[in-house]
Amino acid sequence: MDSVYSGKVLVAGATGKTGSWVVRRLLHYGIPVRVLARSEQKAREMFGEGVEIVTGKIQSLGDVARAVEGCSAVISALGSSSVSGESSPSEVDRDGAIRLIDAAEKAGVRHVAMVSSIAVTKWYHPLNLFGRVLTMKHEAEEHLRNVFGQRDLSYTIIRPGGLRDGEPLQHKLQVDQGDRIWNGGIDRSDVAELAVLSLWVPKARNKTFEVIDEAPEPQTSLEGYYDLLHD
Repeated sequence: MDSVYSGKVLVAGATGKTGSWVVRRLLHYGIPVRVLARSEQKAREMFGEGVEIVTGKIQSLGDVARAVEGCSAVISALGSSSVSGESSPSEVDRDGAIRLIDAAEKAGVRHVAMVSSIAVTKWYHPLNLFGRVLTMKHEAEEHLRNVFGQRDLSYTIIRPGGLRDGEPLQHKLQVDQGDRIWNGGIDRSDVAELAVLSLWVPKARNKTFEVIDEAPEPQTSLEGYYDLLHD
């Protein structure tokens, strides 16, 4: 397939379950991909020779700066994996994401898409018991809106429900804004598809929205869901 986007895209969190789908969907559209990964071997085993790999970690400003250099867009699928320490929500979902956003802006990146979560504004939600993960994600969201919501830069923040495995474009989706969806699930592949579409769909620019599956129903494209969002 001919590329519908001409720039190179950095994927952060690429070796995670959602991030790996982001890489696959970018490759599906013929878009040049770079990934930031701790293990080059793991990334190569997952993605083959079709992606560029920068070895490093989100906790290192130097690694992040090297990763974003020369990219025109970033898709963040970062996610913490422990309550405390280097892989905690504060280190990954907040500080790591903020480090990525700042480095991207400095390097001349034009667009950042971020995978966040439903209920990020609800500090009392049960999910927030895990190292205040929702609060950490929300702080990163706010930083992204502040930095990339100005001048000729842009952002898209996707707040999915519970993430599941499955092939893309197999469900009708429900989208909303204002953090009013408390539960529900969605395939990671559809979250990845929405993030990738944000690279070239004008109505995705500077939008924050929630999304879950509504019903099994094959889709030809998810682009139309961006038409349902307000400014």
